[in-house]
Amino acid sequence: MNHILVVDDEPGIRQTLGDILEDEGYRVTSTPDGESALDLLRANHYDVVLLDVWLPGMDGLEVLEHVKELEDRPEIVMISGHGTVETAVKATKLGAYDFLEKPLSLEKTLIVVKNAAASRRLRAENQEFRRQTSPAEIAGASIPMKALRQQISLMAPTNGRVLIYGESGTGKELVARAIHAQSLRKDELFVEVNCAAIPEDLIESELFGYSKGAFPGADTEKEGRLRKADGGTLFLDEVGDMSLKTQSKILRMFDEGRFTPIGREEPVTVDVRVIAATNKDLEEEIARGNFREDLFYRLNVVPFVVPPLRERKEDIPVLARHFLHEFSAQYGRRTREIADEALEVLTRYSWPGNVRELRNVIERVVIMNPTVPRLERKHMPSVLYREGSRRSLGEFSTLHQARAAYERDYILKKLDENNGNVSRTAEVLGLERSHLYRKMKTLGIAVKE
Repeated sequence: MNHILVVDDEPGIRQTLGDILEDEGYRVTSTPDGESALDLLRANHYDVVLLDVWLPGMDGLEVLEHVKELEDRPEIVMISGHGTVETAVKATKLGAYDFLEKPLSLEKTLIVVKNAAASRRLRAENQEFRRQTSPAEIAGASIPMKALRQQISLMAPTNGRVLIYGESGTGKELVARAIHAQSLRKDELFVEVNCAAIPEDLIESELFGYSKGAFPGADTEKEGRLRKADGGTLFLDEVGDMSLKTQSKILRMFDEGRFTPIGREEPVTVDVRVIAATNKDLEEEIARGNFREDLFYRLNVVPFVVPPLRERKEDIPVLARHFLHEFSAQYGRRTREIADEALEVLTRYSWPGNVRELRNVIERVVIMNPTVPRLERKHMPSVLYREGSRRSLGEFSTLHQARAAYERDYILKKLDENNGNVSRTAEVLGLERSHLYRKMKTLGIAVKE
C-alpha cells in the first residue's frame, strides 16, 4: 500500500485529499506546515508527497530542497493556488515530479499521484538493483561457493525462511541480497536490520515502529522496518544479538502474520519473507539462555553456510581482481593488473577478516599506488607477510622447510623494496653479493638483475 503525505495549511484541502486518496486505497498522513512535514519524512517512508508551495514558516520550495538530502526520498508533487511558470520551473529543477494548480482537479490529481507512486517504485527498484550482489563477489571456482550458488538458485524462488551462518566479513548480507534478487519478491523492497548495530532499547521501535506520543520523545509517528518490508524481504543481520524481548515479538509476528506498533492498539498485518544471519552458534546461545529455541526453529528452515575465505583460497585471485577493477573505476584510476607474486602473498594470508578484509586491502593498495600500471608483491601491505608467514608454519613438516620458506619470503620482500637490485639488497641484508646469489639459487628465486 502506497503511503501519501499531504502538506497543506488549509484543513479543508487536507481533509478532501485524504478522503479521496484513502478511497483509492492509499494510506494517507497529513500535516499543516513544512517543519512537521520534514520531521515525518525523516521518521517514516512515504511514496508521494503533495506539497503546497505557500506554507507558514518554511515554504514548500524550502521543504523540497531539504527532501533532496533524504536517503529514502519520495516523489514530490507541488500544489499552489498562485502558480507561476517561474515557480514551476524552479520546483522542477529542485526535483519535483509534477506541479498542480489550485483549484485541484481531483481526476488529474489521482492520475498524477498514481504516476508519481509508480515512478517512486521504479526508482527504488533501480536503486535496489544497483545494490544487488555482484556475480564476482559470490562467484568462485571453489566447491563450497559452487554449492552455495546452487543452493541460492534452488531456495530463492520459494518463501522459505533462511538462516545464514558465517564468520564476520564472509558476505552473509551479499548472499541474502542474492536470494532476494532471485526470488518472486525481487520487485519489492529488501530491508535490512542489523541487530548488533542498533542499541537494545531502540531495536524494537526500529522493527515495529511507534505512534506519536507512545513514549517521551515520540513527537511523530515512526514507520517500522517490518512495515517497510511488507511484500518484500526483511533481513535480520546478526540475529543472535537480538534481545529476548524482541525475539518474543518477532516470534509472535511469525505465528500471526501481524504485529502491533508501540503505542497502538490495532495490529498491522504484513507479508514478509525473513532471512536471518548470524556469526554465533545459536544452539550454544540457546543453551546459555540467550536465544529462544522456538524462534531458532522458525528461522532455521533452510540453513546456509558461507565458508571463511581461508577455506576457499582458490577464490582469492577472483575476488582480488574484481575489487581491483571496482576501486580503479571508483577512484578514476586506469584498469591495472596484479602480478602472480602479489596474488601469492594474498593467497598465503589467513584473512581473519574474510572477504571484507580483502576488499579493504585492495582499496588501500589502489589508493596508495595511484600511478603504477601493475601491482607487484612490494605493493602489498606488510601485515600480509607477517601474518601469512606466522599462520602458515603449520604447513611445514620440518624446521628446515619452515626456515627456507621464511628466508625466501624475506629475501623476495627486500628485493622488491630495492627494485630487484641484488647488490643493494645484499648490502641491506649484510651479505656478500656472491653469497646472496647462491642463496637465491638455492631457494629458487630468479635473478632479474
